[in-house]
Amino acid sequence: MGQAEVPARDGGEVVFAARGVTKVYTMGEVEIHALRGVDLDLYAGELSVMLGASGSGKSTLLNILGGLDSASGGEVRYGGQNLVRATDRALTTFRRHHVGFVFQFYNLISSLTARENVAIVTEISRDPMSPEEALALVGLEGRMDHFPSQLSGGEQQRVAIARAIAKRPAVLMCDEPTGALDSRTGVRVLEALEHANRELGTTTVVITHNVVIGEMADRVIHLSDGRVASIDLNDTRKSPSELHW
Repeated sequence: MGQAEVPARDGGEVVFAARGVTKVYTMGEVEIHALRGVDLDLYAGELSVMLGASGSGKSTLLNILGGLDSASGGEVRYGGQNLVRATDRALTTFRRHHVGFVFQFYNLISSLTARENVAIVTEISRDPMSPEEALALVGLEGRMDHFPSQLSGGEQQRVAIARAIAKRPAVLMCDEPTGALDSRTGVRVLEALEHANRELGTTTVVITHNVVIGEMADRVIHLSDGRVASIDLNDTRKSPSELHW
């Protein structure tokens, strides 16, 4: 299976340039090839969706782009920095100042309010928005002083999004952000991500197995067997409320 072509975008600034990225996990005498030579560009301000079955390599690729994991080979360039060759300290700095993460499970601290959960990030960031501003951006201005146990699953995920965007990251990495939610609640979460993407201009990557979510993206990146199988460009993005799950 050959490597997919990387469609160009007119006038788009390349934020990430991945070339020949491989990832091999060794388990005893067995080698597992999670990525088999990925070429991919991500552009400033775009919202892209990565689709693929379990084991296709999408989470591995996201973790490498976000500096949570290291590639076995190839290059991942962010600006002038090659993340594949970066030290652990450099990757920590990269994650802290440039990347926000949203995962399937919210990872909120149960003893802290929504406002306090977001403040954990703003207190160590260089140019953060206030916790209040971040929570208002995801529609939770009326729930700031509630604890996670007093919030629905969708509200907790929106707190997690507020926490991720509060440091004004250049890139937002989302791994199955609606995976634990019903479709109606998932729409509210996707609306929060879309709003952050449009208002802040944050390059946003959403991993999902739900094909429908791809309709709200600028580009849909299909992964299969550790490779980019194809990339589709959307002429018009649908809003989350227009999606039919």
